Amino acid sequence: MDPDQKVIYSLIEKFMKETTSHLGCESRRPSPLPQGERAGVRGIITEALGIRPREVISLVGAGGKTTLMFRIAMELALNGKKVVTTTTTKILEPATGETGSLFVDPNEEKIKDLVRDHLVPYHPLTIATERLGSGKLKGVSPNLVDELWGLYDIEAIIIEADGAAGRPVKAPREWEPVIPSSTTLVVAILGVDGMEAMLNEENVFQPERVSKMTGIPMGKKITEEAMAILMTHSEGIFKGTPTSSRVVAFLNKVDIPNGMAKAKRIAQKILEKKHPQIERVVLGQLKNEPPVAEVIFP
Repeated sequence: MDPDQKVIYSLIEKFMKETTSHLGCESRRPSPLPQGERAGVRGIITEALGIRPREVISLVGAGGKTTLMFRIAMELALNGKKVVTTTTTKILEPATGETGSLFVDPNEEKIKDLVRDHLVPYHPLTIATERLGSGKLKGVSPNLVDELWGLYDIEAIIIEADGAAGRPVKAPREWEPVIPSSTTLVVAILGVDGMEAMLNEENVFQPERVSKMTGIPMGKKITEEAMAILMTHSEGIFKGTPTSSRVVAFLNKVDIPNGMAKAKRIAQKILEKKHPQIERVVLGQLKNEPPVAEVIFP
């Protein structure tokens, strides 16, 4: 770890000791980010996504939202930002090292008090309203996200705004995604391992909806054109995005065999559709280093 990161982690530890006395707030010391030429405070994820000084970031789609959420949060925290992570649906409870503190309470007024009292640099907070079965957390209302954004000097709120049950490809259900109106940036994620996979329940969340939207029959292979349609269709993975929000398409898992070639073909198809809100396509590998392989602009 370089000297800057050592200083930052000593500050993180100090703030965690101060906040663990709060009832219901569990300290979870972040593990150091993996080493790399541009890892940690150098901002590889935030630069690739074009994150601005103050953002509400909603993550939608399939194939790596939770991993991306905590990577963005930790990178921002390492740069001294005040960061909150949450969901408007459900997420797996963060493991030790993924967040600074976890606060779970069904009373959203208490959550607002917690954020007010413990929002500090270098110490990301994760908030939720309930522990569910299978290690999952129930999230907060989109209205609470909007209220927090207006009340406090939070520099980033990062929200997982829909679910995909671990599949690399999805189409949203009627009520998805649940994107707060204060959202400034939507990151729409698909896993490139979904391309050329069979369109079925095993590989795709809501496969019938994907079939209807893309024209791919059930049981047939998903094409790069179909992936691009899911990214850009009005009923696709970032439907309901505020018109003022920027959108980044994130193609994850380029580290699979032939993954970069697949991702570039999908990216070309996405950009050919000239969606007015998509400002870039990021090719990534969130489980490996570096997490970003390439950024493609229109």
